[in-house]
Amino acid sequence: MLPGRRRAGCAGPRFGPTSEVPSPSALLETFVLLVAVIDPVGTLPVFLAVTAHHAESERTGIAVRAVAIAAGILIFFIVAGQWLLNAMHVPLAAFQVSGGVVLFLFALTMVFGDGKLASELEAAKGGTETAIFPLAVPSIASPGAMMAVVLLTDNARYSLVEQAMTTLVLLVVLALTLLLLLAAPWLHRRLGDSGASIVSRVMGLVLAAVATTFILDGLREYFAAHG
Repeated sequence: MLPGRRRAGCAGPRFGPTSEVPSPSALLETFVLLVAVIDPVGTLPVFLAVTAHHAESERTGIAVRAVAIAAGILIFFIVAGQWLLNAMHVPLAAFQVSGGVVLFLFALTMVFGDGKLASELEAAKGGTETAIFPLAVPSIASPGAMMAVVLLTDNARYSLVEQAMTTLVLLVVLALTLLLLLAAPWLHRRLGDSGASIVSRVMGLVLAAVATTFILDGLREYFAAHG
């Protein structure tokens, strides 16, 4: 996205009101949110299941390609998301509320659903390119992750420096995801499917709280502008 002036009442991690450089606490909040929506630990059982019949070298290549493709998709949404909103004349407050609702519903599937392993393996039946589907999309670059990166790089709220820092944090989370995928067999022996499911559900709770904040701040901004 292009730089823009930040307005009051923004959702998501709070950056300083006068400084363009995000504080360490704001970067940490962004990191936690992106970890919650990307859910690297929850991706481990999916990766192991869809690469069960591949050699070790092939699994490494699949992991690298999946993360690279997911990075390209999410960076595309960072760059073009605001342009798409402007082209459709969607008010930012409306997108903030709808984005919060989508993230909240996504969080509910993490908490109460069958988890990534069941839903995404079912969707993968008949697929031919494992790195793209279901690993890159929707396991890593999930709809929730796409929505989150657009909200976290809103031109009206974040400067170019802040958006660049958010993109850097995203790349760190994706690098962490790649490391976890490369260490998947070792981690899975210690966590198991149950352990990965527990971590994923906890991340779902965190994401639900953040999504609620997006919704409340979006409503507050809408009524302040039209009140």
